[in-house]
Amino acid sequence: MSSPADPNAKAIKTLDKDLKRIGLLEQATAFTARPLVGPGIALVFMALAGLGAATVMGAGTGTWVVVMAAVIGAYMALNIGANDVANNMGPAVGANAVTLGGALLIAAICETAGALLAGGDVVSTVSRGIVAPESVAEPQIFVWAMMAALLAGALWIHLATAMGAPVSTTHSIVGGVMGAGVAAAGFSAVNWGVMGKIAASWVISPILGGAIAALFLAVINNRIIYREDKLAAARTWVPVLIGIMGGVFATYMAMKGLKALVHLSLGQSLLVGIAVAVPLTVLMRPVIARQSRGLENRVKSLKSLFSIPLVLSAALLSFAHGANDVANAVGPLAAIVHAVQEGASGDRVQIPYWVMITGALGLSVGLMLFGPKLINIVGSEITRLNAMRAWCVALAAAVVVIVASWLGLPVSSTHIAIGGIFGVGFYREWYHEKILKENRDLSALPIEERTRRKVVRRSHLMTILAAWLITVPATAALSAGLFWSATVLAGFR
Repeated sequence: MSSPADPNAKAIKTLDKDLKRIGLLEQATAFTARPLVGPGIALVFMALAGLGAATVMGAGTGTWVVVMAAVIGAYMALNIGANDVANNMGPAVGANAVTLGGALLIAAICETAGALLAGGDVVSTVSRGIVAPESVAEPQIFVWAMMAALLAGALWIHLATAMGAPVSTTHSIVGGVMGAGVAAAGFSAVNWGVMGKIAASWVISPILGGAIAALFLAVINNRIIYREDKLAAARTWVPVLIGIMGGVFATYMAMKGLKALVHLSLGQSLLVGIAVAVPLTVLMRPVIARQSRGLENRVKSLKSLFSIPLVLSAALLSFAHGANDVANAVGPLAAIVHAVQEGASGDRVQIPYWVMITGALGLSVGLMLFGPKLINIVGSEITRLNAMRAWCVALAAAVVVIVASWLGLPVSSTHIAIGGIFGVGFYREWYHEKILKENRDLSALPIEERTRRKVVRRSHLMTILAAWLITVPATAALSAGLFWSATVLAGFR
């Protein structure tokens, strides 16, 4: 046996200490490096987007401008994926209808499929008529204006995501284009009529979304939840509600999600919806009857009947979102590519396929890397959602988009979905208050709903409203500043 003074024993003790220090150092390194994994992957994706643009464009004049725009466009797509997609999957995750990992996978697949299969619609080079093309007809000025608008929108969405505020991607791009247009050609270049409609949508979108979501929840409450025989009511009404959902989403997809593949009028789209709704209702009756066998006559049992329809509705919303909003990520990039290749800005340009791939992959990568934070906020931190309430939110989002398209109103899917969540929460507060005041026999209410309480977090309401109100002016000011700085550095001023 070695003595305490044995040099071998001391060496072993020293070695143990060193190994422990190395182990602690490795743990600390892993802990500090983990937050850098996401940004690192994002930077690699942006670099690959720039490399891809350089490969496609070759060594021609203006290639470096397109490469720069491709990097910024990839950055924009990442931010849209992190912020905007949460509106589709958040309610399903909050209702425990699907896990966070499952939601990320479903959304990534559906967003990419929607963007690539149905997202090739033509886009205006000045983002849907916000700025008159002739006012910034000089190609170089136009390119820098679009670059500034794209970067300003991306930076604002990045900031909003860090703050935990779901904002409108469309409004971010609109504000960026408006600010760059004013900086390039003055206030007269802006189409203020379109801006007025967009400002009106700040009010119309969330109110419509909240009202329709609350209306569906009222139907579910009155026809199913607060009936004495809940399962019998569910067997009657759940197939009807699922049929309505199928019809609405069929109409939604016919009008919006597949418009690049086939163009259908509102009447034709409604016929498609009816053709789906009626047989789906009939087919779901035996399915719901079979699923409800053996269930207890309580509210918790009803939630399982809505879980699969809720996941399907979230997947369809993600497909339609990818088809429609990919242009927000890469529309200005497509305009820049067109201006560089043609030597002039055009009223309408087609998005090149490599640009579409950049946007589609960026949506999915951004969602996978940075989406969980917003998904959790949308799904569980604004108000408590179950499968039935989340189903109301998803269906309201689709209905409002259809109505807005019919009326020609430029609405935001973000505003609609968040408005639907708040609408469901405030309806529950109002309904519980009404029951508590008018009916002293509270036995019909679930135990957790027999006391007066607030179910909507007001702090999130104020944060989100503030972010909505300042999105356009903030991105406009940022875009104007970026455009002015870029033109000074480039020697145009």
